[in-house]
Amino acid sequence: MKVLVTGGAGYVGSVGVHELVKADHNVVVVDNLSQGHRDAVREDAAFVKGNLLDAEFVDAVFDEHTPDAVMHFASKSLVGESMEKPFLYLGDNVRAGLNVMRAAANHGTKRFILSSTANLFGDPAEIPIDENEEIAPGSPYGESKFILERNLHWLDTLDVLRFASLRYFNAAGAASPDLGEDHDPETHLIPIVLEVALGQRDKIEIYGDNYDTRDGTCIRDYVHVQDLAQAHILALEALDDQSRVYNLGNGNGYSVQEVIETARSVTGAEIPSEIGSPRPGDPPELVARSDKIRTELGWSPDYPELEDIIASAWAWHQKHPDGYEE
Repeated sequence: MKVLVTGGAGYVGSVGVHELVKADHNVVVVDNLSQGHRDAVREDAAFVKGNLLDAEFVDAVFDEHTPDAVMHFASKSLVGESMEKPFLYLGDNVRAGLNVMRAAANHGTKRFILSSTANLFGDPAEIPIDENEEIAPGSPYGESKFILERNLHWLDTLDVLRFASLRYFNAAGAASPDLGEDHDPETHLIPIVLEVALGQRDKIEIYGDNYDTRDGTCIRDYVHVQDLAQAHILALEALDDQSRVYNLGNGNGYSVQEVIETARSVTGAEIPSEIGSPRPGDPPELVARSDKIRTELGWSPDYPELEDIIASAWAWHQKHPDGYEE
């Protein structure tokens, strides 16, 4: 298939592009490079720079490339920022997604994969979280993804297209020593811990150690970015008959303290840490259940162990301590 990948220069999107090309799909990347990196895009994928908020630009891309499918990764994705600047999310995220959906509908593109989020479940009743959990987004970021999911639901109901929504928490690790995670500013735990190991930060601050968990620190789900990319491809290829919604996770969460201890073991660095104040709204544990996609599509993570996830990220950070050269 010819697949249009929005946000294909970003962290998860670039790995998705890499895996699509390996699977012999023809890939067109659209990215404004506000968060992504041109160096992260494979040379054998077409690249178009532009803004998805410009509906005429989006239509022109579809006119020129006539894709069979869309993978929509492009998004503002910082939960904390969304609480401070909600219209970047309730506005820009939604408008960009709708522009892509509208162009797909108008050009007969029948398959749409949405990179969604488990932030749809702000305060889940049960852990691990399955697809039947009540949706109550925990932030404007989560709300923006829910709005896009609802739009896709109606496009499916009206037989305009088929979609898959993939909901996951924490993408982590690196696909290779040359394809990894590079954010500015960095807000994710594993790369921040590895920046301490590299001497780029003095210490890692742990936001509270008095939660009702096995060691008092928050527990989260970490999924290797390459495993996430494979889930997107499996979902893409399964859209012949019906739309699909899946939660993605390892099923076993890791605490902040366990992440730090594992990073110490992998890197051999001391990695100083200190206990800070808990962040408002941080639930003790968030872990996604992925039984449904494992059963229906045969998805099975190749890198379920935290040590392997961190080791792959460490290889990237050692080779690219300052991120992509650009």
